[in-house]
Amino acid sequence: MIKLKLAYQTNTWGGVVGHPGGVTSIKDSYYLTHGSTEEAFKDISESGYKGIEIFEGNLMAYDAEDFKKLLTQYNLEFVGVYTGANFIYSEILPEELEKIETVAKRAAELGCIHLVVGGGAIRSTGIQENDYEKLADGLNKVIKIANKYGLVPHYHPHLGSLGESPEQIEKIFSLTDINFCPDTAHLEAGGGNPAELMKKYKDRLKYVHFKDLEGTNFLPLGEGKQSFSAMMNVLNEIDFDGWITVELDAFDDPKKGAQISKDYLKNQFNLI
Repeated sequence: MIKLKLAYQTNTWGGVVGHPGGVTSIKDSYYLTHGSTEEAFKDISESGYKGIEIFEGNLMAYDAEDFKKLLTQYNLEFVGVYTGANFIYSEILPEELEKIETVAKRAAELGCIHLVVGGGAIRSTGIQENDYEKLADGLNKVIKIANKYGLVPHYHPHLGSLGESPEQIEKIFSLTDINFCPDTAHLEAGGGNPAELMKKYKDRLKYVHFKDLEGTNFLPLGEGKQSFSAMMNVLNEIDFDGWITVELDAFDDPKKGAQISKDYLKNQFNLI
């Protein structure tokens, strides 16, 4: 059996929401899920995954020692923390970067490997051409923060951001050296071919998010129409030996969703 390392995002336990303090305070503008983090750890471990990724808001809600105890209790590695920012508004950028640095410091202290960043806001009046330069400048600052704390920095293209379409992703990566964290469902929903994009940016590929897609619906792996065989071929071609994190923003039974994806990876690709 192939021994690629499999992790799971805890956001399925409560869905993708945010910290209410972020409405009036940039430094508190955290991603957050309102489900039980401990239940997520337990279910992820019991489903056979070896690691977790978590939103920064859920990470910061924990005392460091309590978080370490959860990792030990459920025999999980702290693979990634997800954060984000607007990046294009110069006045608030220092606050956004301060938040990201606070998160990076805490994550590094707890043994995290990957710092994953999404964002690049779209203005109500539309995209300005220099917004890409502003985003890239912010991402370059994220690289410095990650390096300071020994984390591996990544940009996560996302629907509803400057990094949605293949053309936008290419423009961003022409301006920054940050690594590429592909979310396979977001890439395809944005008009791209995940396997082709993974191959195009193979030199930046150190961490991967798997999520299935059918139409506009995010689904457990194997329940949608994505070609994971093509993606696995790319990973094999480049001798990828890092972590794959399975992600599902919402599912009625989070543990069942995690198990469906785990069984699919085992049955189709002998991933354990």
